[in-house]
Amino acid sequence: MEIIRPGTNIDFIGKRYIAYVLSGLILTITIVLLIWKGPNFGVDFTGGLLIQVRLDQQRTPDEIRKALQPVQLEDSIIQEFSEGGQLEYLIHTTKTDIDMQGLHEKLEQALAIEFGKNVEIRRVEMVGPKVGKDLRQKALFAIYYTLLILAIYISGRFEAKWLMSVVMAGALALVVVIASGFGVSITWLIVIATIVTLGLCCLLKLKYAFGAIVALIHDIMVTVGAFVLTDREFSLSVVAAILTIIGFSLNDTIVIYDRIRENLKRVKKKSFPEIINISVNETLSRTILTSGTVFLVLVSLYFLGGSVINDFAFAMLVGVITGTYSTVYVASPVILIWENAPVKNSKGKT
Repeated sequence: MEIIRPGTNIDFIGKRYIAYVLSGLILTITIVLLIWKGPNFGVDFTGGLLIQVRLDQQRTPDEIRKALQPVQLEDSIIQEFSEGGQLEYLIHTTKTDIDMQGLHEKLEQALAIEFGKNVEIRRVEMVGPKVGKDLRQKALFAIYYTLLILAIYISGRFEAKWLMSVVMAGALALVVVIASGFGVSITWLIVIATIVTLGLCCLLKLKYAFGAIVALIHDIMVTVGAFVLTDREFSLSVVAAILTIIGFSLNDTIVIYDRIRENLKRVKKKSFPEIINISVNETLSRTILTSGTVFLVLVSLYFLGGSVINDFAFAMLVGVITGTYSTVYVASPVILIWENAPVKNSKGKT
C-alpha cells in the first residue's frame, strides 16, 4: 500500500540545514533544562516510599501533608493527577527507614480522620537507596550498550567493516576501564564513552554507524527533554520506552539505509545527495504508514490506558514523532559529511 505516489521528489536533503538548526535548538533547550532543573527521578531510581491515594474531593498539598503528620510523612512531595474522573495523588518521600508493618492501615486511618471515610490507598511501594542507585546505573548502561551494539551491527551490515567495528568495541572497552579506574561517575562515564564512540566512527569512517548513533542520541535527548519540561518522573517503564524508541527509530533508519545501498548500485548517473533524496522519497509511504499506525495506538494508550502506563505512552508518543523526523532529517543527511559532492536542490541549483 502506498499513500505517496511513485516518482514523488520532495527535497528533504535541500532542507537539511533548517532541520539542523531546529534540532540544535531543541537539544540546547534540553541541555539547559537538565542543568537547570535536572531529571525528576522516580522512586525506582532514588529509593524511598511511593504512595498513591484516591480522594473524593480536591485537596491542596499542604492539607495532605498535614493529614500525614501522624505517620511522619509531612515532608513528602505531593503530585495530583486525574484518573477516570477521580482525584488521585502521588505521595513520594525519600525516607527509607519507615516501618512497612501496618503502614497501609495507618495511612488510611490518618487520611480518613482528616478527609472522611472516602479514602482509598491504591498502592504503597518501597525501594531501598542501594537498589535505586543500582537500577539507575544499570538503566544508563542498558541504553549505552544498546547504542554500541547497534553501531557495530550497522557498520558490518552496510559497510562490511566488521573488523573495524570490533576494533571500535575494544577501544571503547579500554576507555571505560581507564575512566572507571579514575573513579568517574556513571553519568560522565557514559558521556565520555558516547563521545569516544562518535570519534571512532569518524576516525574509522563508519559513516552509517555515525549517522544512526547521532539520530538515536537525538531521539533520546528530545524524549528526556520532554520529560524534564513537563516535570514527569523517570521510572523503569520510561527506560523501557526509551529502549523501545531506539529500536523503532533504528528500524526506520535501516530501511532507508538499505534503500540507499540498493540505489547506489542501481542508479549510476546521480550524485550521492540525490540518491539519498530518492531513497527517502521511495520509503516515505512506508515511514508514514508505520509511524502513523503506531502513533494512533499510542494516543489511545495515553488517553485510555490509565496512570500506570501514562508515562510510558507519553515517552513513546514523543519518541515516535522525533524518531520519524530524525530518520529523514538527521540519520540520512549526516552521512553526507563524508561526501564532497555538491548538493543540488529539486530545481537543479547548487
